[in-house]
Amino acid sequence: MTLYDKIQELKSFECPDRCVLSVYLNTNPADLNAQNGAWKIHLKNGLKRLDEYLKASNNEEEMKAYKNLRKKVEKEILDNQNELQKGVVIFASEQDDLWSVHYVQVPVKTSFHWENKPELEELRYMYKAYPYAGIVLPGFKGIRVIDTSMGIINEEFFYEFDSGLEVWTEQKGARSSGRIQGGTGSSGGGGTSPVTGGGGGGSPSDDLDHRLKENLERFYKDMGGKMEKLKKERKWEEIHIVGEADHAKSFAKTLHQKPNSCVYKNLMNNDPGKILHEVFEV
Repeated sequence: MTLYDKIQELKSFECPDRCVLSVYLNTNPADLNAQNGAWKIHLKNGLKRLDEYLKASNNEEEMKAYKNLRKKVEKEILDNQNELQKGVVIFASEQDDLWSVHYVQVPVKTSFHWENKPELEELRYMYKAYPYAGIVLPGFKGIRVIDTSMGIINEEFFYEFDSGLEVWTEQKGARSSGRIQGGTGSSGGGGTSPVTGGGGGGSPSDDLDHRLKENLERFYKDMGGKMEKLKKERKWEEIHIVGEADHAKSFAKTLHQKPNSCVYKNLMNNDPGKILHEVFEV
């Protein structure tokens, strides 16, 4: 289920009386307000304030339900404190056993809510700022693809271009060694800049460069169709292209719709986090 689908599901959740605990917790280690375990204090104080508020209402049944959920939320976060990213978002209710936990890699503003339905405004804002997207990095050796949402790397692919075999191969995951053959086309060489090329009555080297350039363009065209298919399959709302200007512009032309952005930098071998920062936060 995509995050969009999950939000739609949560929108329809409602109970007659207050029964839903919504927690947004900033755990970003780079944020002074959350460093050195400060987020633990914010978590404790936020839940305590709700506890005091409910005690004043004198509703024992509501208070019992809240206490059970509070313990569950605290245990979930503390048990996973070594795996925390920038934030945690949790929606919990004893009605229909609602339990929706999201560890996210995007900024979260700490807040706590006890209502008759999930508090979704902040989550919708986060989703809008960091939607499901495909980041495509075209280069001379192949194409790297990052599937992302909410600042999280869902999956990575690398489509390697092999001029000898004249096929492209797919590698899933940054460290994957498996390859899946598919498509057609060829390219070659190991340079870091696009092939330029001659043709006509030039030297054999010019003819070779011209053929390699044509094969590279054919490969990009093939991959453009592949990206359009992935966009539908993975429900990407956006496609972003990152690469040296010639490569990025050449690949952008293969898409039916203009990409949401083009970043003219060679980040093929960079950490995914840096790439996401360049695309969404610069």
